[in-house]
Amino acid sequence: MPPGAPLLPDETARAFLLERFQDFLSLESGAASNTREAYARDLARFASFALTVGARGPADLDARQLRNYVYHLKDLGLSPASIRRGVSAIRTYYRFLLSEGHVVRDPSERLETPRGWRSLPEVLTVEEVERLLAAPSLDDPFVFRDRAMLELAYGAGLRVSEWIGLAVRDLLLEDLLVRVFGKGGKERLVPIGGKAVGAVAMYLRELRPRLEKGRGRGILFLNARGEPLTRMGAWKVLRKHVERAGIEKTVTPHTLRHSFATHLLEGGADLRAVQEMLGHADISTTQIYTHVDREYLRSVHRQYHPRS
Repeated sequence: MPPGAPLLPDETARAFLLERFQDFLSLESGAASNTREAYARDLARFASFALTVGARGPADLDARQLRNYVYHLKDLGLSPASIRRGVSAIRTYYRFLLSEGHVVRDPSERLETPRGWRSLPEVLTVEEVERLLAAPSLDDPFVFRDRAMLELAYGAGLRVSEWIGLAVRDLLLEDLLVRVFGKGGKERLVPIGGKAVGAVAMYLRELRPRLEKGRGRGILFLNARGEPLTRMGAWKVLRKHVERAGIEKTVTPHTLRHSFATHLLEGGADLRAVQEMLGHADISTTQIYTHVDREYLRSVHRQYHPRS
């Protein structure tokens, strides 16, 4: 076994056909020696993980467990490049097993590499969010609209298309809820807090009636012409208040959504509850936020633990 690979019992290596896979790499696929060694380490680590989840061989693992294994690699602190190679090793391994008739299905077909983890927007701290929400000034003629918009965007974790598309009738303020129509028109109810309710109620009372000129089509957030706020208009509003709050991070509307999810998980929220609020069809999409959360925990550990 190459240096750095987990030591596996002989019966485990046999059960996972690791030597046969090495022969395949060397004799049939013509892989370079460095690739063979790296894949040997990756597959030994994979087999070791498989044992911990009760798998006795590669046929016992399904797509969900493979996805959990990729998250496990992330938690080990491996670089994205190393994780991508590990995923490539697993895909090659299962193609080999399938071609040799050792498995009847390939659970790695849709296994994703962690590109998305690197492209996640920066997450705002709670203190930065507080500064952003306090940024709209009473000197601004649109202060009530902007406060309501920012409170809702962060308070409900909405996509930009969702917060500019909200209709007045979608507000269930007495129940502390908003009705949201997400991707594919899928409807969900999202809870909001008292501060968001107060900001929206103030906007509805003090400003929106003056903006409405018969062209609002029932949409909640309107521009100076009384028309529904566009995506670009929402970006400009957000950018203005990010600058006013003195936040130096790159902040997009999606940053508020990421911050919403991350702060909930940091506070101990259940992953499935966060999935429901975000409107994710698949919980694996929501699970990326657990890694943002774990990165935060690691950074706290590195900063404050005396032996980090």
